[in-house]
Formats: sequence, C-alpha cells, structure tokens
Amino acid sequence: MPRIVQLLASPVHRYVGRPADGPLPAPPGELVTEVRLRAELGIVGDRYFGRPAHRAASVTVIAQESLPPGVDLVQVRRNILTTGIAVDELVGSVLVLDSGDGPVSLRVNRPANPCAWMDVTIGPGGWRALRRRGGVRCTPLNDGTLRVGPVDVDVVVDS
Repeated sequence: MPRIVQLLASPVHRYVGRPADGPLPAPPGELVTEVRLRAELGIVGDRYFGRPAHRAASVTVIAQESLPPGVDLVQVRRNILTTGIAVDELVGSVLVLDSGDGPVSLRVNRPANPCAWMDVTIGPGGWRALRRRGGVRCTPLNDGTLRVGPVDVDVVVDS
C-alpha cells in the first residue's frame, strides 16, 4: 500500500558553498507530519515557497525504495518521501495524492537530479547511487494538505 513516509518543509538552505565544507545545521522542526500546499507556489513554510525561479520545482518527491537504508529527507533535502510509488517514472504526468484531506495534484516536470552534496550527506557513492533515482520536481496544481501515512494515488497523463 502506498504511503507518505516523511515530509520536510525547511525554511533554510543547508547546502551552501562547497560540499567539502559540510552542510549548515538542520533547523528544528523541518520534518513535519503534514504540509500545506498552495497552487503554483509550493509548500507553505518551505525555502522554495513562492520563489519565481522555483515555481516548476517547488515540491520534490522521492521514493524510499531509491534511498540506501537509513537515509531520509534530512540528507537528500526532498519534500515528500513515499513508498510504493515509482515517482522517477512519472515525468510528464500529474501525480495525484490524497492522504485523507482531499486530492493534491502535482505536475511532475523533471527529474530531481542528485548533486555532489550526496557524497557528503549520504556517504561516498551517494551521488552515483541516486543517479536516475533522485526523485522528481513538481508544481502543485491546487491547494491542499498532505499527511504522513497511507495515501491514495492516481497518475494522470498530462495533455
């Protein structure tokens, strides 16, 4: 059964500068049990919310099956961690998630390619391990709420 495993809404960028310098400390409370999404803007309270340069990538989704054991959203800096959904195959579609508060539609625009930071936060080989499995960058098409737990999933071919 598909699930939302974790949600991250972080007000700060942690990966600034060179990976060799290490990430900035994680702010308290960035892992949450629910997020509010606004159409075309992103996740309320997240560092990319409402930023014009990130409208097509304001929400990121990654499959737990793509991650090495013990790795979560804190290391990969994606917003939504799912299980039971092959998110990397959905580019060009609309992913509809309903965790109990009504459907939230996400236009899946492009892959969320990993960067060199993954070798620091996950460990050596992290970047290579996530190539073609780093999740997807999405735009929310409607306002809504997502929660950790079971989720109904629908995939619509975007025309």
